[in-house]
Amino acid sequence: QVQFVESGGGLVQPGGSLRLSCAASGFTAEDYYIGWWRQAPGKVREGVGIIRNSDGLKYYTDSVKGRFAISRDSAKNTVYLHMINLEPEDTAKYYCGVRIRRGPVVSVAHLLSPRVDYWGEGTLVTVSL
Repeated sequence: QVQFVESGGGLVQPGGSLRLSCAASGFTAEDYYIGWWRQAPGKVREGVGIIRNSDGLKYYTDSVKGRFAISRDSAKNTVYLHMINLEPEDTAKYYCGVRIRRGPVVSVAHLLSPRVDYWGEGTLVTVSL
């Protein structure tokens, strides 16, 4: 059974920082991508940033480049999303997800699409005064 333990969401003022963490277990894959997607009220779920397990290659959506960074602790099987300079537009529920790697990369947009094999429950991030 696939399990996720997500934490780190909360309320932060614009310009502030947060760190999300996700520990995933219970799945088997030769290689996979793990990372974060987010969904704001009334909007579709979008990819934020992911990391490939085999080599640590990272992909980000354009709106977070330079502000968000993914890192991982392989010993703990945990991935982190470090977020700085948060903006009100970053307000959303952030979901940890795992996408099994099934072949060569088609496009970054494809990797960041919400066609994910496993989802966590999500953690809410609110950026507001």
